Amino acid sequence: MIGLKALFLKPCEVKGTSSALDAVICSNAASILPRLTTSSIDLAILDPPYNLNKTFKGSRFTRSDIPTYVHWMQNWFRHILPLLKNTATVYVCSDWSTSPAVYEVLSQHLTIRNRITWEREKGRGAAANWKNCSEDIWFATVGEAYHFDVDAVRLKRRVVAPYRRDGKAKGWAAENNGNFRLTAPSNLWTDITVPFWSMPENTEHPTQKPEKLIAKLVLASSRPGDVVLDPFLGSGTTAAVCTKLCRRFIGIETEPAYCALSFKRIQLAKLNSRIQGYEDGVFLERNTMQLQMQSMKRSKQQELYFDAAE
Repeated sequence: MIGLKALFLKPCEVKGTSSALDAVICSNAASILPRLTTSSIDLAILDPPYNLNKTFKGSRFTRSDIPTYVHWMQNWFRHILPLLKNTATVYVCSDWSTSPAVYEVLSQHLTIRNRITWEREKGRGAAANWKNCSEDIWFATVGEAYHFDVDAVRLKRRVVAPYRRDGKAKGWAAENNGNFRLTAPSNLWTDITVPFWSMPENTEHPTQKPEKLIAKLVLASSRPGDVVLDPFLGSGTTAAVCTKLCRRFIGIETEPAYCALSFKRIQLAKLNSRIQGYEDGVFLERNTMQLQMQSMKRSKQQELYFDAAE
């Protein structure tokens, strides 16, 4: 694992990308991005506030029409473009109502490669509408020469009806707990678990992204030692995942409480580099017994860590 300094930085301390590596910067992204070095970012993971009425630790984000949201997004996205290497990849998270705005902005500057839709098994029901249980992630690149490691994000699926040819397994393998095969990653993800109270990665952040989800983006589109930018760091998921997967990161977050939470998660990541749902170089299906046992084990480890810290 890379020896990370995991600093808190003030805006005035950011003088180029090298000064901000592996740091949590408590500031507005628009004021920090111009201080970073041109063509220094390998991967940008962007999880901006969705176009919804939402409150983050007292900061209020109010829903607007699509043109207004597009204008808001362009105001900060223009600062990211000069930072990207010509081989860089950009992922932008959104919900269904925000997706048109994200597509409009990205298509003006980058090559859009795909739209990932991932299933959120949690969600509020509605009496006169369909329950909202999915979110989007837009996948775009600066140019044609970009990194994508398909083998790093294989999904291990249980085989329900195993096929054999001449008595031999075809495309799957028998294991002690069942029959499984490795499948190529698609743009529909149904294996993601939204963090809940008993999971070690769970925090009080209202829109926390799962580590497993971010790990897929990091593993597919970066190499060890690459620089990953997250200008809307939130609870620190990207920073924690990069720490575990030996990537450098730059995290920017406006809310001091979430900055402190991110720093704590980075320290925990140094002690335990495991990511729930990712074992032996492959991603596992959701809600397996193995995942439940790992969750219980890591919850106990986290309790012991916080007890010692206190």
